[in-house]
Amino acid sequence: MAESVTIADLVENARLDVYYGEELLEEKTVSTSDISRPGLELTGYFNYYPSKRVQLLGITEISYSKGLDHDELLGVFRQMCQPETPAFVVSTQLEPPEELVEAAKEAKIPVLGSKLTTSRVLSNMTNFLEDNLAERKSLHGVLVDVYGLGILITGDSGIGKSETALELVKRGHRLIADDRVEVYQQDEQTLMGTAPAILRHLLEIRGIGIIDVMMLFGTGAVRSKTRVALIIHLANFSKDANYDRLGNNTEDVKLFDVHVPKLTIPVKTGRNLAIIIEAAAMNFRAQSMGYDATETFDRNLNNLIKQNSKQDAKKKSADDKNQVDSKAKSVDNTNEPKTTDKKK
Repeated sequence: MAESVTIADLVENARLDVYYGEELLEEKTVSTSDISRPGLELTGYFNYYPSKRVQLLGITEISYSKGLDHDELLGVFRQMCQPETPAFVVSTQLEPPEELVEAAKEAKIPVLGSKLTTSRVLSNMTNFLEDNLAERKSLHGVLVDVYGLGILITGDSGIGKSETALELVKRGHRLIADDRVEVYQQDEQTLMGTAPAILRHLLEIRGIGIIDVMMLFGTGAVRSKTRVALIIHLANFSKDANYDRLGNNTEDVKLFDVHVPKLTIPVKTGRNLAIIIEAAAMNFRAQSMGYDATETFDRNLNNLIKQNSKQDAKKKSADDKNQVDSKAKSVDNTNEPKTTDKKK
């Protein structure tokens, strides 16, 4: 987890302009993803002032500031310019107040701006800061994008994770990370995965060494990050192991507060793991859209059982009827009068 992000990175990734403090962008840092809208502060209310947050001023704040006299507004902005304040951002291509720039120069705090609306600037900055300041876990595995689904391939060292990822890349899918995957929680339902900077776009193949996937296969073969939707664990095949045959015993793995479904695929000579993983991805997508092949199989099986039950019932009824008819005929033959020939 990064403890802080420089304002220079924020400017680059949130597409911000610099009104003042170009030389301060590398020095100033932000350590929280929360953004402050200092409306109450402009009225003089400083009982609770989140000074460690980026301060975002939109149309409402700038319009209100125009109604204050110079000295009063300068005093308010000086109170807002604390040593730990990362930066001020003015949205909607508005001109920052002279008092703000004056107070920011005194405290050596950058003043930034944007052509975007306040809501869009807020969203861009929040997304970037949450991604970079979120708590992270480093997992051993390979992360690939298969048909738009982020699949984390795990398993023992040497079982074939990287070779399977290489085959998937050759089949048109994209690599995100090999060997070490950094995962972090983006929101309550989303787990993101990315590669450490030192391993980005690289893939290790035993016997060959390290290859650069982007250089060999092009930019379409890699992604910087993706949502982890499914975990596929590769395990050595064992006759004693009990593998899922129907697909109704999917496990869940909890990472942070997000539950991610997990499948275990046995590895055996002759099995094409890349095609199996493709099928798993398509089947998972179908289940997400409401279609479940296991339910279809269960329904077909129940219908077959009902059909056979009806046929058995009809056959039993026919057999019973034949038995009754046979008994009745036997009784009739027994009750018929016997005739004898009389000699004349």
